[in-house]
Amino acid sequence: MKKIIFFFLALILASIGLFFCLIYLNLFTIGYTFLDYVYFIIRRFQCNVLILGVVILIFILYRKVR
Repeated sequence: MKKIIFFFLALILASIGLFFCLIYLNLFTIGYTFLDYVYFIIRRFQCNVLILGVVILIFILYRKVR
C-alpha cells in the first residue's frame, strides 16, 4: 500500500514539474537563450520538483520487493 501511495505522489510531482518546464518554454519568445532558460529552470522550485518526482519513481520501480 505504501508503494502505491509513493508511486502516485512521485507521479504527481513529476507531472507538476514537467508542466511548469513546458510553460516556461514561452521564455524563448521574449528573447531568452537556451542557457538563460536552463539557468532560469534550475532556480525554480516548481521545476526542481520534476527531478524529485523522477528520482522517487526510479527508486520505487527498481526497489526489490520483500
